[in-house]
Amino acid sequence: MDTGRASAEDYGHRRCAVHCNATLSESRLHGLRGGESGYERIGPLPIAQRDGGANMGDFFQNGVITTLHDLGTRRHEELEAELRSWAAQHPMTLIIPALASEIDGPALPAIIETLASVDFLDEIVVGLDLAERSDVERAQSLLSAVQTPYRIIWHDGPRMQAIHQQLLAHGLAPSERGKGYNVWYCMGYLLASGRSDVVAIHDADIVTYSRSMLVRLLYPVANPTFDYAFCKGFYYRADQDRFNGRVTRLLVTPLVRALRDVLGLHPYLEFLDSFRYPLAGDVAMKVETVRSLTMPADWGLEVGMLGDVFATQPARRICQVDIAGAYDHKHQELAVDDPNRGIHRMAIDITTSIVHALDANGSGLTEANVRQLNDTYRNIARDMIDQYLHDAEMNGFVTDRRSEEQLVDLFAQAVKTATTSSSNPPTVPPWAVVQEQLPDTLDALASAIHADNA
Repeated sequence: MDTGRASAEDYGHRRCAVHCNATLSESRLHGLRGGESGYERIGPLPIAQRDGGANMGDFFQNGVITTLHDLGTRRHEELEAELRSWAAQHPMTLIIPALASEIDGPALPAIIETLASVDFLDEIVVGLDLAERSDVERAQSLLSAVQTPYRIIWHDGPRMQAIHQQLLAHGLAPSERGKGYNVWYCMGYLLASGRSDVVAIHDADIVTYSRSMLVRLLYPVANPTFDYAFCKGFYYRADQDRFNGRVTRLLVTPLVRALRDVLGLHPYLEFLDSFRYPLAGDVAMKVETVRSLTMPADWGLEVGMLGDVFATQPARRICQVDIAGAYDHKHQELAVDDPNRGIHRMAIDITTSIVHALDANGSGLTEANVRQLNDTYRNIARDMIDQYLHDAEMNGFVTDRRSEEQLVDLFAQAVKTATTSSSNPPTVPPWAVVQEQLPDTLDALASAIHADNA
């Protein structure tokens, strides 16, 4: 019987035909150059003209968490309309941890411009680090066009520093400055304000930002019928010329798989390996999750947060969602000769966080394991170099085997450093613990932030 609707198979054939024709046309213009022997590749399509993942046709589920795809069948405006309909009963807040230097950077002004017309958020919270009073005023000027109520948390201001010193004296505050410090205090304000049921967090340096990213990030947790407590965004990291996401591609994924080879099957490792981009800084969660969250204060923040979610939430309440096609933000220096800076420090912190989580789950590394792990990691990472180089070449990206091999050498040194050190990652206690020991802290925090924004 003709229902007036095409079958999924018919729809797929039509969409493929249209997409293939469009892709051929675009590649003749942008990716291929005519010659006597046909066409030769001259580079990938500009990011803005790529499909952005909308026609990947991938609904495969793997691992222990739910993966929510973008199949290109619903516009983000439809999803946004649903968010708007839920907003009154389930208010949503966005947290953006930022450095003062990013106020005039290439990304944050464009992000704020995109957010200016968003009307489904209850509040926007910008955590501002390394800032003078003049930087706060510049941030206020930037945010003045936003119709959503906003708060700037001036972490370096005298009011916030007084609270920090009090918490530090009781062993209840981050001992190191960084993104973890910033996000932790933003979460404290979120709890103090009591305004929202759902919170999203993303970075201030996303140069490929779009409104649909925020919509898709919030949707799984805000949807009252889904019952997810935590959601992480995923995408592929690339710029105009090459694959990025070096730490995820060549450290985290091969390290997790090497640990699995060395230690055997482990629920935590299976959980980590389920995420397509475990280091994504884009997450959404129920506020009830925030209250009990323990976080690293260093570069291990993202993977450490996953470790805590693994320990406190059943897998059925955790998901990942496709929020973008190509995604790019600022890149860290390698700092090959300095383990206290750049990607070198990041790799050590991330490895330390993963190993600490394994130890907390009863699977610590022995000396023999450490020696085996380093060799196993190198072998898996080198195999993955081939996988990514082939993928990049087939999609018209620049490839550089030597630089990838040098990265693996750096990461192997970081793995050795982290696994032979007796130090644990610097963590901050859950806000529930702070409330129990110093019950007036959240009120003091809210008062300080309101005064700084007056």
